[in-house]
Amino acid sequence: MKKTILLFAVAGIMACTNEKVPETIHLFNGTDLTGWHADVPDADQNPNIEKSFVVHDSLLVSMGDPRGHLITDSVFSNYRLDVEYRFAGDPGNCGVLVHASTPRALYGMFPKSLEVQMQSGDAGDFWCIVEDIKVPNMVERRGPEESWGITEGKNRRIINLTDGSEHPLGEWNTMVIECVADTVKVWVNNDLVNFGYGCTASEGQIAVQAEGAKVEFKKIDLTPITKTTPIN
Repeated sequence: MKKTILLFAVAGIMACTNEKVPETIHLFNGTDLTGWHADVPDADQNPNIEKSFVVHDSLLVSMGDPRGHLITDSVFSNYRLDVEYRFAGDPGNCGVLVHASTPRALYGMFPKSLEVQMQSGDAGDFWCIVEDIKVPNMVERRGPEESWGITEGKNRRIINLTDGSEHPLGEWNTMVIECVADTVKVWVNNDLVNFGYGCTASEGQIAVQAEGAKVEFKKIDLTPITKTTPIN
């Protein structure tokens, strides 16, 4: 009886305050690539080219080549992205792109976006792809100011805050990315690895890369949020 009364009480409070529990969206549904589309430049001339992104054993697999991006059909803002991934063979390169928009804006390949790096040993770096962001200790982490930029030939990399946050090759890693307004925070295996503010975009599509290495994704979940997790 007490349990039932408590449930009704909670329901009543939520109804009175119009509060809603945020619904998590499974961007990868574990079955197919519904809600996504691939942009692989080499496929323009060869529509029968091998697929860069496939679903195998309930995992989303980036094959690494041909190189390109798997991009959500929808645009998102103000969210937490929970990703579980591992490099399935050799260490290599991949990334999650947030606030993606104009396709092939950089080197005829990369969509305009902010990349959260997943490359082995460098998970959590920011790469500016025709969008920009600021971080504390900017010169220390990005190099001389005169070299900064967001296009070809400029210093677009912002080094992350930690070493050793990634698990050994073949083990699963968790990456959490929180994007609210112009701020972006990133955790890898519960370590805060990057924090940026003043991002030049606050919404966009989400993308994962095929960038030379086979990577498996177990989960890509998005939950709406109104504020980021405080930094201790």
